[in-house]
Amino acid sequence: MKALAALATLTALAVAVPAHAEFQLGSRYQDNDGDLVADIPSDAAEQIDPDTLIFAYTPVEDPAVYREVWSEFLDHMAETTGKTVQFFPVQSNAAQIEAMRAGRLHVAGFNTGSNPIAVACAGFRPFAMMAGKDGSFGYEMEIITYPDSGIDEVADIKGKTLTHTSQTSNSGFKAPTALMKAEFGMISGEDYDTQFSGKHDNSILGVANKDYEVATVANSVKKRMIERGVVSDDQFNVLYTSQTFPTTGYGTVYNLTPELQEKIHDAFFSFDWAGSGLEEEFGKNGEAQFIEITFKKDWDVIRKIDDANGVTYDCQ
Repeated sequence: MKALAALATLTALAVAVPAHAEFQLGSRYQDNDGDLVADIPSDAAEQIDPDTLIFAYTPVEDPAVYREVWSEFLDHMAETTGKTVQFFPVQSNAAQIEAMRAGRLHVAGFNTGSNPIAVACAGFRPFAMMAGKDGSFGYEMEIITYPDSGIDEVADIKGKTLTHTSQTSNSGFKAPTALMKAEFGMISGEDYDTQFSGKHDNSILGVANKDYEVATVANSVKKRMIERGVVSDDQFNVLYTSQTFPTTGYGTVYNLTPELQEKIHDAFFSFDWAGSGLEEEFGKNGEAQFIEITFKKDWDVIRKIDDANGVTYDCQ
């Protein structure tokens, strides 16, 4: 956990310092094929084949919300792999990354901004992402406030406090920090103050209840909360909408046996969404299937945002 805490601190401190360094894995991993993710160990003695697979979904909201949502999929994974599969309710991005790094997490969905850290420091091998029936995917970062807040445009944030979610979140911190500087000439900590809510639902509820003046969130989470009746659309004014980013990346820890990793791949791509909890929850965003992705190609824009923010990863 010390390494992840230091990593989060570095993320915060390095925002204004361009790094322009190529993405690198931590020293415990090898990447001989150049795909930017950790290779499966060639020595069978270094591979693991656990009887129970632990799965965790990124903590964008209260994990209790998603235990039932994922239950049918995890039953399908158990049937496909022949393993017992358990849902692990992580409370933070850092805890999720540390669990995989420590060998306590085998299959996971990491949020957009956490993917590079998980790949570099925890041996995460992402291979899938949710998408619509037509193969379209992604979400946008929004800067939101509440009606009559006195903040009518992004320029009005100057001198105010902008609420982020966590330092590892793309839409909750990394992308808006880079965009505020690049598009609006405002530097975090100089032109506006920042604070962290911990999760997207905290930020969304905080703005809806007027506890936070202005916040940066993933609009996919906001949409699902509106669909569930947790908040209503008229509680928000959207000041800014970003380009489309890749959404949560799903994958395995690097040292599962190749045969088990292949079965897990099959579980994702053979799952029938019809009538499932995944369809009910994520269909609110138009998502209807898992599609194949690569970290090297699909997370290129996110690595560029990290580079623009001066983010580097100390995985030691």
